[in-house]
Amino acid sequence: MNASPNSHPFTTPVTGAVRIERIAFNAFRMATYSILVAATLIFGIIFVKGSETIFRREFPFINVTFLTGSPETLHVFEHDGQKHELGDKAFRAYLESHGNPQVADENYVYSAGGIFPCIVGTFFLVVGSMAIALFVGISAAVFLNEYSRGGPLVEMLRLAILNLAGVPSIVFGLFGFGLFVLFAPVFGPAPDPSHFSLSLGFTYLNFSGWGVSLLSGWFTLAFMVLPVVITASEEALKAVPKGFRDGSLALGATQWEAIRTNVLPYALPGILTSSILGIARVAGETAPIMFTAAYVVRDRLPWQVEHASEVLFQGVMALPYHIYVVSSKIPQNVYTERVQFGTAFVFLFLVLCIALSSVILRSRMRARYRW
Repeated sequence: MNASPNSHPFTTPVTGAVRIERIAFNAFRMATYSILVAATLIFGIIFVKGSETIFRREFPFINVTFLTGSPETLHVFEHDGQKHELGDKAFRAYLESHGNPQVADENYVYSAGGIFPCIVGTFFLVVGSMAIALFVGISAAVFLNEYSRGGPLVEMLRLAILNLAGVPSIVFGLFGFGLFVLFAPVFGPAPDPSHFSLSLGFTYLNFSGWGVSLLSGWFTLAFMVLPVVITASEEALKAVPKGFRDGSLALGATQWEAIRTNVLPYALPGILTSSILGIARVAGETAPIMFTAAYVVRDRLPWQVEHASEVLFQGVMALPYHIYVVSSKIPQNVYTERVQFGTAFVFLFLVLCIALSSVILRSRMRARYRW
């Protein structure tokens, strides 16, 4: 049978398999477009409604109180024919300045003040946990790729690392609560009989836990993103040509010197990619910090302590946990909605800034180290 005179001799014949492939391709394309549209709508709504809370029409054009204050209860009342919306401090000052009149006010928890303690706490949690995750993760990747000789044990470790990536965050939260909050070792005086302890002669090693603190949150979040960091770092190390290692060893360098000078610098761009993915996950998690590091309300900032050693052993407020509390634990109204979208706007902006810093650093490293 002769081919059609208008058909090209190299045209793929339209068979049943080709039709199925086209249908699947179009289905995947529509699914991708649907995800993009949904993400655009979500971020668009957060941007529009969050901007109404963050920005102002008059100078300084930014809601400074919201960005620099602490959460307060909102008091809505009428006095002398005017409606007032004041936070706790402003409400008490208003009553004192007007002779403490009797007013019928409506209270809305966490609907006034600002979120500065939440911003500070989120920044501390992200930076501290990523520092731990990168140190431990890069060290593990270097061992697995450069020093280990393979075998069943190493392959089992790799499989365990990959499986950890699929563990729900709530499980990591319970793990951190049990290991770090309740059982982690601390140095101190005479032990509590209810906790296991070891005598070191000059002091005691008490397994009484770190409590709800920055340190507990750091290690819990770091362990949660370790699979991503280790996997991405190991792939980045594999991408560095073997000749870089051989050239250093031929010139008399030790294996560690070869890795430090001729492997790690060229793998850093790929390693920083893992840090970007880790930041996105660490910053958005609520369950782990709810068990290990976050408080609903805390008056003091992390550095407002008597002794520097206390900084690591105190809890903080955090943006994702604040959004969770304001969105689900208190009655919803127009005032809480403003706080929700304003907090979400600031949260996304903070994550974007931290991730953008990693992207810029990665670009500079790629421009500096080329092969």
